[in-house]
Amino acid sequence: MIIYNVTVNVEEDIHDEWIEWMKTKHIPDVMNTGCFKTYRMFRLITRQQGETGITYAIQYEADSWDDYDRYRQQYAPALQKEHAEKFEGKFYAFRTLLETV
Repeated sequence: MIIYNVTVNVEEDIHDEWIEWMKTKHIPDVMNTGCFKTYRMFRLITRQQGETGITYAIQYEADSWDDYDRYRQQYAPALQKEHAEKFEGKFYAFRTLLETV
């Protein structure tokens, strides 16, 4: 099993709009690709000294590397672009991959 983890720090002034958009638009769009079987969304409760904004981790679960690769090649560029344009300059994101051992 592959976990595609997206960690996003959003500025507080867009937080409510961002969370609503993620739950009603972005995450459903990702799930509708058929590449992932489930997802989980977490709010980080610890902060680094001086950190601003609110940080979330969204974890999408894929059955195989092939499913993840299909997402990355066919769907991720457009979905990431849409997110970046909508919330330009108001967030920071990074992505990691985890594998069940």
